[in-house]
Amino acid sequence: MALRSTSSESKAGKRRRSAQYRRARIRHFLFTTGPNRLSRGWLVRKHHDNPVIARELEITMPRWPAAFDGLRIAHISDLHFGELMPLDRALGIVELIAAAQPDMVCNTGDLVDLDCCGVAPLAQAIGHIKAPCGNFFVPGNHDELDAPDQVNRLVNESGTTVLEDEICVIRRGEHELRVGGIGWARTPAHCQSRIDRTLGKSESVDLLLSHNPKAFDHAAERDVSLVLSGHTHGGQIARRNRPSANLAIAHRRSAGLYEMGASRLFVTTGAGAWFPVRVNCPAEVAFLTIRRAGLHSH
Repeated sequence: MALRSTSSESKAGKRRRSAQYRRARIRHFLFTTGPNRLSRGWLVRKHHDNPVIARELEITMPRWPAAFDGLRIAHISDLHFGELMPLDRALGIVELIAAAQPDMVCNTGDLVDLDCCGVAPLAQAIGHIKAPCGNFFVPGNHDELDAPDQVNRLVNESGTTVLEDEICVIRRGEHELRVGGIGWARTPAHCQSRIDRTLGKSESVDLLLSHNPKAFDHAAERDVSLVLSGHTHGGQIARRNRPSANLAIAHRRSAGLYEMGASRLFVTTGAGAWFPVRVNCPAEVAFLTIRRAGLHSH
């Protein structure tokens, strides 16, 4: 009986992924392929002319482990490898990260846009970035559209640690930094379920990776110091000098740094795009320097 139930759930999951994939293909045609054809390729060419910026930010928290004060994290998300993110452009972004020599690389998902075919060289390049405190990845919703197991396998085999409802412990002598990651979760309730599955009844982590920033409320309840997310793209179109006023209307926290008690959330606007327009919201790689509050006061 249990075997039949598992098989049924697997088939239902494949049907759901197939339906999601078809809807994503339709959206891609309506917002990217179709308009680009009408513009005779001008729209995508103009999009590719816009550089990906390197954003530097210092984040201070009271509960961050003192032994890891000053940790520099390269936070990348939403590459969306595909028509709007060809391999050469993506590899240029990887070179930007590698040249910065971060202590840690955190990739919060949507490595691929639609199909995962051809993404292996990109996964390998990311995995080869030398980061002494680790190179981590959590899947996003687009990573599940085509072949999620294959995406995770390619990432893992390339040297990046996939954290799908898992915790990894980084050690400096006797001191620990606990890094957790959850798989794609669409709603706050689903995020809560994955967080509780990852942390159990009594554990917490210092750093949690979640593609969806809707994980932050419950992560803060579980005393997580820092959550890194993407997914929103910062709406891709925002008001000048007001990055939080954007098209990502389904998200209360869509771009930048947020606080809740002693917990912090950073939402990157992402390196890629799902339609070829960005206004007042440049694509980015974020370099985050993490500080323990109180260590640098005079």
